Amino acid sequence: MNMIRPIRNEEDYETALEEIEELWEAEPGSAEADRLEVLVMLVEAYEAEHYPIPAPDPIELILHVMEARGLTRRDLEPYLGSRARVSEVLNRRRPLSLEMIRKLQAGLGLPADVLVQPYPLQPYSEPALTHTGPLRS
Repeated sequence: MNMIRPIRNEEDYETALEEIEELWEAEPGSAEADRLEVLVMLVEAYEAEHYPIPAPDPIELILHVMEARGLTRRDLEPYLGSRARVSEVLNRRRPLSLEMIRKLQAGLGLPADVLVQPYPLQPYSEPALTHTGPLRS
């Protein structure tokens, strides 16, 4: 076995991944298992630096959880408020409030650190006023 070295480039990274694959079935507590553990830590550090995964958008997270758990907009009312409020939040017309974030975390187990991330809102436009009858004086 070669000495373990830092992963500095893609070639080192690929070599480490190959060795991890070879060591994957190592007997717990063995020298091979210890080597595997160290290699995994090095690969994780390299990936965190070179392939960061951005935090998901809060609304995308909520929509994903709704789909995964089979939730409807009505199911979100205890966390976000009225049916209209749920619609405003999911359509990005209203930001999540601190109270909503707390309820989503407590009730659905959504991570608050994701829910507090800034996200784009849609500009709110007032509905056009239309007049269909005679003016009253």
